[in-house]
Amino acid sequence: MSHSFLQDIHTPEDIKHLSLSQLNLLASEIRSRIIEVMAVNGGHLASNLGAVELTIALHKVFNSPTDKLIWDVSHQSYVHKLLTGRADRFDTIRKFKGLCGFCHPKESIHDHFHAGHAGTALSLSLGVAKNRDLLQREEYVIPIIGDATLTCGVSLEALNNIPHDLKRFIVILNDNAMSISKNVGAITHILSRILSNPITNKIHQEIDTIVSKIPSVGSLISKQGHKITESLKNLVSPAVFFEQYGLSYIGPIDGHDIKKLVDVLEGVKDSNWPVVLHVLTNKGQGMDEAIKNPISYHGAKPFNRDTGKFLPTVSTKPTFPKIFGSHLLEMAENDPSVIAITPAMSAGSCLDEFMKKFPERCIDVGIAESHAITFAGGLAHGRKMKVVASIYATFLQRAFDNLFHDVCLQELPVVFAIDRAGISGPDGATHHGIYDLSFLNAMPNMVITQPRNGHVLKELLESAFSWDRPTAIRYPNMATEEPDLPIVYRELGKGEVLVEGEELLIIALGHMNTVALQVRERLALQGVNATVMDPIFVKPLDSDLIYKLLLTHQKIVTIEEHSVISGLGAILNNFLMSKGYQNIQVLNCGIPETFLDQGSHAELSHEIGLTPEKIVRQISYHFAFSSIAESVKN
Repeated sequence: MSHSFLQDIHTPEDIKHLSLSQLNLLASEIRSRIIEVMAVNGGHLASNLGAVELTIALHKVFNSPTDKLIWDVSHQSYVHKLLTGRADRFDTIRKFKGLCGFCHPKESIHDHFHAGHAGTALSLSLGVAKNRDLLQREEYVIPIIGDATLTCGVSLEALNNIPHDLKRFIVILNDNAMSISKNVGAITHILSRILSNPITNKIHQEIDTIVSKIPSVGSLISKQGHKITESLKNLVSPAVFFEQYGLSYIGPIDGHDIKKLVDVLEGVKDSNWPVVLHVLTNKGQGMDEAIKNPISYHGAKPFNRDTGKFLPTVSTKPTFPKIFGSHLLEMAENDPSVIAITPAMSAGSCLDEFMKKFPERCIDVGIAESHAITFAGGLAHGRKMKVVASIYATFLQRAFDNLFHDVCLQELPVVFAIDRAGISGPDGATHHGIYDLSFLNAMPNMVITQPRNGHVLKELLESAFSWDRPTAIRYPNMATEEPDLPIVYRELGKGEVLVEGEELLIIALGHMNTVALQVRERLALQGVNATVMDPIFVKPLDSDLIYKLLLTHQKIVTIEEHSVISGLGAILNNFLMSKGYQNIQVLNCGIPETFLDQGSHAELSHEIGLTPEKIVRQISYHFAFSSIAESVKN
């Protein structure tokens, strides 16, 4: 049996002595390990397979954690984890109490920031570099960004703030989709070799430094030299884009050639200016299925390791996103004014079919959430188009001001289809959609609603534009029922009583009504006959229905998959206080004020007390139902 190099890697220092042939063998082992684990766990497969040699080269040349490798998004950090002492736990990645699928500072000293959203690496790295310089340290700061990062506005803001004389700052542009500009012709390859040669760049920098010191005319000569160089590069290369921001451009180079990567990285270490190294990699490198289908294998589901084919889905029920995507397409087929916007999430939000059929009416703006929301406001101006902005709950956080200033303040009737609302499972703390109710509720005139199943989701989509107000329809990424019933109009702010009882009122939001009904069944066995109400609307609440129920119910339980201090429970508590109700007992069940890590929906729900059994226990203790308390005790 051949020797395994990966099992001997406990810190990045362990690869420093390896030869080129040994590093290439290590790369092959790492690919096999990632494929092996992703086949079982699922996760970000294609991007990590493409980053193997690049990550090895970075750890070969630099000294982590002293030198700071700062990953943008960090979904491509699996190789980094394997090289930094986490190989023995790699099979736990994205699992409950296991390794996080993104960088996680509490997990390793080699991870410097939580990173689950695009566009953060450059700004964070500039801050780290400024901290370093103020404290007169000498380490390298290396942000690793993707080509999609440059569609994110915050990245361009950071580029605009990079000092021209910033040393030991090397930006790695991992381009795994397409180059920034199309390079063609023989002269391209000639100049690319010149531009990517660190010796040439170093000589140019040294000459420029000498020339610029010539009295009176030095700065002028230097400036003209830069203009000539810039003009040549601009003909065939994306260099000028970066050099406008004060970075020296090198590349593009083969991101799967470890020797070339190491040579170039060693060559730029002594640069007197900030450098961007443009690296071309293939998403899914080493796995045919992932290369052919980089989008499907970006966030891969479990698959057959031998064939690469995805395993069949256990549930036969449709998910909320699938119902949203198919029904919005149906609406668009019947109404040419329906238009959808997505910030690079067309596949996840199930808008691909819409985009294929109506490309002019389904617009992907890239990873630019703030722009997406303001753009939606512009499209909705005049009220001639029915604009649906489809966005994940966690990414809507990035567009708070745009939501306030460009939609709500303007009173524009944009419908926000808020996907992944609630626990996001294996993706962890950066991706749970458990804070959106708090900031959505702060917006005057905003309508907030959540369907309990696929049928109610369709009804809300059909009804939303008649309310003529900004509207948020939030839903989780989970399987649900889709009753075959006629679609009826939903009146603004009207809830429903699902089951009538007495004394105890359970108000559950969206899919948590399934849990509420199970809680009711358990309570009934102990002699407590509860009412279950689906508010459907968080804002405005159905005050008439609540007034009516308070005539016969003195105890209320709210159940929601949202931060309990700022969601449905808090909104109801404020309602009761403002209306002068003093004798009502309330128990709010939701997600505690904490950052949830990764795990399955069931595991996380159990941990935070959102299972039927744990909610019944909380009810028994809070309201002192003696029969339930005795039952729980036994």
